[in-house]
Amino acid sequence: MNELLDDRYVEYRKKVREFSEKVIQPIAVEQDEKEEFPVPLAKKMGDAGLFGIMLPKKYGGQGLDYLSYIIAVEEIARIDSSPAATIAAHNSLGINPIYTFGTEEQRMKYLPGLCTGDKLWAFGLTEINAGSDAKGVETEANLVDAEWVINGSKMFITNCSSSIAAGITLQAITGITNGKKELSAILVDRSTTGYSITPIMGKLMWRAVDNGELRFENCKVPETNLLGKRGEGMKIMLSTLDGGRLSIAAIGLGLAQGAFEMAVNYSQKRKQFGKQLSEFQAISFKLAEMATKIEMARNTLYHTCRLKDAGLPFSKQAAMAKLYCSEIAKEVADESLQIHGAFGFLRENHIERFYRDQRLLQIGEGTSEILKMLISRHILS
Repeated sequence: MNELLDDRYVEYRKKVREFSEKVIQPIAVEQDEKEEFPVPLAKKMGDAGLFGIMLPKKYGGQGLDYLSYIIAVEEIARIDSSPAATIAAHNSLGINPIYTFGTEEQRMKYLPGLCTGDKLWAFGLTEINAGSDAKGVETEANLVDAEWVINGSKMFITNCSSSIAAGITLQAITGITNGKKELSAILVDRSTTGYSITPIMGKLMWRAVDNGELRFENCKVPETNLLGKRGEGMKIMLSTLDGGRLSIAAIGLGLAQGAFEMAVNYSQKRKQFGKQLSEFQAISFKLAEMATKIEMARNTLYHTCRLKDAGLPFSKQAAMAKLYCSEIAKEVADESLQIHGAFGFLRENHIERFYRDQRLLQIGEGTSEILKMLISRHILS
């Protein structure tokens, strides 16, 4: 698990692993089958300090660094991707923009309540016609009598529709100059009149994650709900996604680690032709390749986290880490399922869920194709 880590990281990993195995693992299959967001689990994760991991303690956070946060997401994803996604979205996309770009008044108003597990906050970029094309948003916010009047919709938004979803940071068009959109970020509380939510059900993966569609019909919020400066919405969104990609990479890494461990365990128990599967070179070579990919993924991701914690540029490395970790999650889950054979198709075996859950990772927070485009721009600029 990276022997050069300081003891504080080792102990923190141990703490989160124990929580994941004792609290999350026993309910993972049931929550997936019910396609139900577990509100009680969110509260337990809040009590365990898994929300606001990187926030200073004055705002209710744990005051830890980004690497600690990524280790937490990794360890939870090793058991189940759904709660890992809840933590990743809330910390990286919900809490972080408010802390990074918010005024002190906004921080004090929102952040303490978002660290307890009692409330979750969403990040509103994606729309029907705005996915990889982040500038394609059509939601509008017009300033009228010191209030933003918001009309539009957001799609595929995490942590937006459960009973503890408290609001959203959304990107909207706040003006047009010479045909160019002025994009700004605005904080919108769920209690705002005209704010409506439709949960998204029937998903292939992350079935215990709260995903939904939001609509805004003449939603009015104070002018002071502007996050950062007017016209800096794209900057805020893209900066947030850089950090968010590391958490998606962590889900991929943790999922790969969990799938790998399942493959090792099964290969040592299952016998064919009078031998354990692990004794066959074809299987042992699969395990060797899986272990190598995981090692490389972890080194890449942790290196990027250290760059971020040191205040150094990390955008290119974040794209690389997210790209590689999500791709090896797919490869390792596939090989693990292959080793499990027909038993891997059964819902009672966790690898079945892991195989489904990995598929989101090559799409969310930057498709693999978009990430390759970003990496190539860095290389060629």
